[in-house]
Amino acid sequence: QVQLVESGGGLVQPGGSLKLSCAASGRTFNTYAMGWFRQAPGKEREFVAAIGWDGRSTSYSNSMKGRFTISRDNSKDTVYLQMNSLKPEDTAVYYCAARYTTAVPTTPSEYNYWGQGTQVTVSS
Repeated sequence: QVQLVESGGGLVQPGGSLKLSCAASGRTFNTYAMGWFRQAPGKEREFVAAIGWDGRSTSYSNSMKGRFTISRDNSKDTVYLQMNSLKPEDTAVYYCAARYTTAVPTTPSEYNYWGQGTQVTVSS
């Protein structure tokens, strides 16, 4: 089992930045690919970004590439999502997810473990 706890969400003005964190516990973090997803009210869960177990491989949704950056610190069992130039349409609950794999999964069904989510609201 892997337990994931997200933090860092909140209210931010358009054009602002936030950095989300996801702390993992329970298994060897550096053997897991990690992903960030988001879900807005009435919409399906959407892929945001993912990173391989060693941090060398990353993948981003086209709509967020260039604004969001995923990274991980295996010494701290934590994955991060730096979000810049935020827009109102980025408002959603953001979830981190984990999968024991050498790949970099980009769909929700590929992930085994999920955090509880953290709310991000972009509004003036």
